Amino acid sequence: MRPRNMQQIGSRSFGPGCPCIVVAEVAQAHDGSLGMAHAFIDAAAGAGADAVKFQTHIAAAESTASEPWRTKFSFQDGSRYEYWKRMEFTEEQWHGLRRHADDRGLLFLSSPFSVEAVELLSRVVVAAWKVASGEVSNTPMLERIAATRLPVLISTGMSGLQDIDQAVSYVTSKDLPLVVLQCTSMYPTPPDKIGLNMIPLFRERYGCAVGLSDHSGTIYAGLAAAAVGIEMLEVHLTLSRDMFGPDVPVSITPPEFRQLVDGIRFIETARKSPVDKDSIARELIHMRELFGKSVVARVDLPAGTILERSQLTVKKPGIGIPASRLSDVVGKRLIQSVRADEPLKEAFLE
Repeated sequence: MRPRNMQQIGSRSFGPGCPCIVVAEVAQAHDGSLGMAHAFIDAAAGAGADAVKFQTHIAAAESTASEPWRTKFSFQDGSRYEYWKRMEFTEEQWHGLRRHADDRGLLFLSSPFSVEAVELLSRVVVAAWKVASGEVSNTPMLERIAATRLPVLISTGMSGLQDIDQAVSYVTSKDLPLVVLQCTSMYPTPPDKIGLNMIPLFRERYGCAVGLSDHSGTIYAGLAAAAVGIEMLEVHLTLSRDMFGPDVPVSITPPEFRQLVDGIRFIETARKSPVDKDSIARELIHMRELFGKSVVARVDLPAGTILERSQLTVKKPGIGIPASRLSDVVGKRLIQSVRADEPLKEAFLE
């Protein structure tokens, strides 16, 4: 029997005692290039990610010609609509990306931005649904997502608690596996806006798995969240900081991603491994002898000497009478001669 509250996303378990699922967010970093999208899958796998995530945009289903730019960055698209159009892949191309992710041992995820995108991704087969920050109140899309019975990952980047409450209430009413991700939709997110305090709040408020969707462009937020305790971390990936695109400043490179994953695994091991100081001290007895100090004679002392403080000091190694007992040795009589710097032992004293 699986532990209480443990859930599944594809082949991965998440919940109490399970490793954090680390998601490499590609988003639009491929800039409409299918080959680049495949390159990101290989980079994510090589960097130690558990999952790779894209975004599925169908321009005609989600946007209008009047949609404004968040950041005007494109040299070739006259409008935001045209940009979304250029980001589209065919259904067969999405199938190819999912197969590639499967081959590399990655969970395949993609955020839909319309009901039509949900329909497409249902045929492609995603491991779970990532509900992007701007889609939390998109009730028609949430209803279609819920009908698939797959886990739901809710990003909270633009939402207040009331909006999050409503989305969570809907998902939990359908008895679906749920992860609520703390997120701040600032690009990049400064450290004072990361919101680590929301992670335990969400866990307590919703009684579900929690995580962080990070836009800081560093490994620090993810490591800090792992120290607090999370079931999922989503971080943007870029192949190079010299790449083109609006998400590069909020992304980390493959070597940084690998360092992040290694750090998370280190933190997880540390958090689930309580230490007993007495047992550790027993393990380190040889180190204590090496680094500790013993009571030693300052000068050669003959047998019969009544030890005075001026005749004694403390020096390494700690293989004799411990330095902490120096005052106990004063006034004792030597029953054998002792050389200068020789550690005193109980057997030397009357």
